[in-house]
Amino acid sequence: MPRRHIRVTGAPEAPLRAALTALRTALGVPGDFPPKVLAEAEGVARAPALPAYDATDLPFLTLDPPASTDLDQALHLSRQGAGYRVRYAIADVAAFVVPDGPLDAEAHRRVTTLYLPDGKAPLHPAVLSEGAASLLPGQVRPAALWTLDLDADGRVSAVDVRRALVRSRAKLDYAGVQRQLDAGTAEEPLRLLAVVGRLREGLEVERGGISLNVPEQEIVERDHAYELTYRVPLPAEGWNAQLSLLTGMAAADLMLASGTGVLRTLPAAPDGAVGRLRRTAHALRIDWPHHVSYAQLIRSLDPHELRHAAFLQECTTLLRGAGYTVFRDGKLPALTTHAAVAAPYTHCTAPLRRLADRYATELCLAAAAGDAPPAWVLAALDALPHEMAEGGRRANAVERACVDIVEAALLRDRVGEVFDGCVVDVDEHRPTVGTVQLESPAVVGRIDGDRLPLGERLRVRLTRADPAGSAGSAGPAVRFTPA
Repeated sequence: MPRRHIRVTGAPEAPLRAALTALRTALGVPGDFPPKVLAEAEGVARAPALPAYDATDLPFLTLDPPASTDLDQALHLSRQGAGYRVRYAIADVAAFVVPDGPLDAEAHRRVTTLYLPDGKAPLHPAVLSEGAASLLPGQVRPAALWTLDLDADGRVSAVDVRRALVRSRAKLDYAGVQRQLDAGTAEEPLRLLAVVGRLREGLEVERGGISLNVPEQEIVERDHAYELTYRVPLPAEGWNAQLSLLTGMAAADLMLASGTGVLRTLPAAPDGAVGRLRRTAHALRIDWPHHVSYAQLIRSLDPHELRHAAFLQECTTLLRGAGYTVFRDGKLPALTTHAAVAAPYTHCTAPLRRLADRYATELCLAAAAGDAPPAWVLAALDALPHEMAEGGRRANAVERACVDIVEAALLRDRVGEVFDGCVVDVDEHRPTVGTVQLESPAVVGRIDGDRLPLGERLRVRLTRADPAGSAGSAGPAVRFTPA
């Protein structure tokens, strides 16, 4: 999933939309699926491998953005004695994808769904990801069904995962659910989402984890100019995310206990990355005393405040050291934790959109049943970290270029103007090249000049703002010089 959510509106022929179209070509964003892949997808969509266990009596629901149709997860929460039972159904992609077939090979080529401000490049064909494999309401679907029992404090007391047939009763969106919860009209499963979500958020604070409440950026064209706004996530989105984190942590524990698995790992952020972030806070006039930890600062921010929203966007840079770590035969890796989660963790809840999740799910199913992992999973396991890293690099390149294009569009009519900013980074090999963070608008761009004052505020002049810059070969889309 993207770390930064950016959305644009406007006509396809508008300069910003045209630049994004060019970007897809320049960065090799996958386009249409090959005919043989589509043919296989259409065939397996009609005849997936179905499990024997029937859980269609459970009234699952999905909770996603209104326009989403690639629905990976469905949930049902209930009380269990003094605690709670969380049932979390994950789309069973392996019921459709045959190992080493055209569909599987294409998924390994794409690795992940790529998100751009004007749309996405999906991991799987729509006939699966938005159709036969998606947990759409009223449809019987194969799933990996997690049952997670929690005590009164929200701590895990028992875990089970098995293949099952499920049927979602309703496709809900965050705003509608939040309105029900705020009005006190929500039914018990949704009321328990808030209860369990808050408990899990408290446990996250206790263990030192961090969930970034990153606002979605939206750029809107008005009167031939662009404006940037932020949409702050609702509490229901955070509570739903806690269920995904809960499942990913339970999955990691299952694999660690079995001795074979694939973890999502992240070492502690290096001092240099944190130092850069401190300079960004300084540029945005956010007070960050040295005795205040990064986690404490994040929890003190208000994403409704524009400067705080911009800073939260930049905080996603600390996640760039994350990777996938494979282990087998009981030989555990040196690093088993994810620094932001502050616990062992794996990706397993978005198999329609991320390749690694299909493999993690299979390993967990085998571990829970006391079986050996499938041979096709073990055969692909060692190559998976490299594949995911390559896919991550492409996704990061797309994300960075999209941010550049959007920021260039915001500033395209302001070339020559002077802004307040702060140099947040200087190239150690080229000390005349650095990165500047503007205070308003909260834009990051390249700055060229002698003796760039790292960490200090200065006045800068905009010399370039070309939305097409990141899609072509003309250099950075936004450039400044000291004024």
